[in-house]
Amino acid sequence: MAAKNTQSGSGSSEGITCTEKMPAGATAGGADIVVVGGGMVGALTALAMAHCDLNVTVIEQSEPRRFSPERHDIRVSAISHATQQMFKAVGAWQYMFEARVCPYSRMRVWDKSSTAKTCFDSSEVGHRQLGFIVENGLIQDALWQQLLTMPNVSLRCPARVVALQSTAKGATLTLDDGNVLQAALLVAADGAQSAVRALLGIETDGEIYNQHAMVATVRTDLPQQDITWQRFTDTGPQAFLPLTDNRASLVWYNSEQRISELLALEEASLIQAIENEFPAQLGNLLSIDATGSFPLQWSHANQYVKPGVALVGDAAHAVHPLAGQGVNLGMLDAAVLLQCVTDGVYQGREPGDLRVLRRYERWRKPANEMMIRMLDGIQKAFQPDEHSSAQAALLKVLRTGALNLADKVTPINKSCMRSAMGLSGELPDLAHGRLPEQFVA
Repeated sequence: MAAKNTQSGSGSSEGITCTEKMPAGATAGGADIVVVGGGMVGALTALAMAHCDLNVTVIEQSEPRRFSPERHDIRVSAISHATQQMFKAVGAWQYMFEARVCPYSRMRVWDKSSTAKTCFDSSEVGHRQLGFIVENGLIQDALWQQLLTMPNVSLRCPARVVALQSTAKGATLTLDDGNVLQAALLVAADGAQSAVRALLGIETDGEIYNQHAMVATVRTDLPQQDITWQRFTDTGPQAFLPLTDNRASLVWYNSEQRISELLALEEASLIQAIENEFPAQLGNLLSIDATGSFPLQWSHANQYVKPGVALVGDAAHAVHPLAGQGVNLGMLDAAVLLQCVTDGVYQGREPGDLRVLRRYERWRKPANEMMIRMLDGIQKAFQPDEHSSAQAALLKVLRTGALNLADKVTPINKSCMRSAMGLSGELPDLAHGRLPEQFVA
C-alpha cells in the first residue's frame, strides 16, 4: 500500500509532509522492504529497491528540509564517480546537477613538515572529474523528491522504531505511535547511533580520537576552483573543498579545546585565525557563512546482518573523514545490498533470507574494514604527539616516502584515483549506472 505523499512548495526550506496515518496499534500489510532512516544512504536504498518493483516503506524520525538555493548546507560530501552513477540510475542526479554541484578534477595532498606531496588529476585516468562536491541536504532532497513519485513507496515521518523482532521470515517492528509493520527485509540506515542495531544487540568496535573538526562555509576572493586539497600539520589536517561561485568548505582538524576556542571567535577574528594558519592556496577570506564542528571517531559493527535485517551506511560503519569516503562507502553498501537482494529474489529466495544477506556481508564488510584501518593508520601517522621522538621521526620518513611514491610512480597514483572514484574492485550494477537487468521496470 502506497501512501499519498505531499510536499511543501518547491525550493522552500520547509519540511516534506509524508506521514501515513493508521489507527494506533494497527498492523500494516507486509512490505517487501522497510528502510529505517531516510538520510542519504537510506533514501538511495529505498529508491533503488522501489525501482526494482519491491514495495518499500521508509521510516524517518524527522521531516527532511527542502533544498534552498539561498544558503549553502554546511555539511557537504565528495561524491565519487560510482556514487554519481547510482544517482543517475535512480533518476536523482539531474535534480542535483541543475540545483548546485561543484565538479573537481584535481586533488593535492602535502605535508607541512616535509617536502612530501602528491597530486591526483582525473585526466590521468581518462575522466573529466575526480568527483563532485555536493551539499548533503541537496542529496537527501533530490532522493526524497524521487521517492515522492514512486507509487510503491510509503513514507512515514516523523516516526521511530521502539521494538523489533527478527526471524527467518523477516522482521516485525513497532513504531512509537503503536503501529506494527511487517517486512520481508528490514534495512537499518539510521546512522552511527543506530536504534535498530541496538535493538538487535549488535556490538561495535571503535575509537574516539582526541581531535575535533571545525567545518566552515566561506567566501574567498578566488573564483570557483576545480581542485580539493589537504595539508597535514603537527596539530592536524586542513582541507579545502570547492563550492560554486567563490565559496568553499573548509575543514580544520585540531584539539577539542582549540576548536571550541575558534568557534567562540567573532567573524573577523576567525577569518584572521584561518588566514594565519591555512596555506596561501586558500586566498583571502571575504566572509564566513556558517560554522560547525564534530568529533572524530571510527566504529564498525561486528556483524552486518541477522535474519531479515541488514545494516548499511553509518549504522554498519563510521570512518575518519580524512579521505571523504564515508558517504561513498555507504552508497556502495546500498548498491551491493540491492544486487544481492534482487539476485536472490530472481532465484526464488525471500529478500531477508540469511543466505542472501550473508553474501552482502561478505562483499562489503572486508572492504569497509580495510578503509577503516587505512584511514586510522593515516590519522596516527600524522599525529606526532602520540608517539615518542624516535617513533615520530620514523613515521615522518615513512609518510614522506609514501606521499612521494604516490606522486612519482604513475601506476600507484592511478590506482589510488581509481579506487577513490569507485572504478576498481568488484562493483554492483548500480555503481555502473544501471539497475539489475532482471528487475528493470
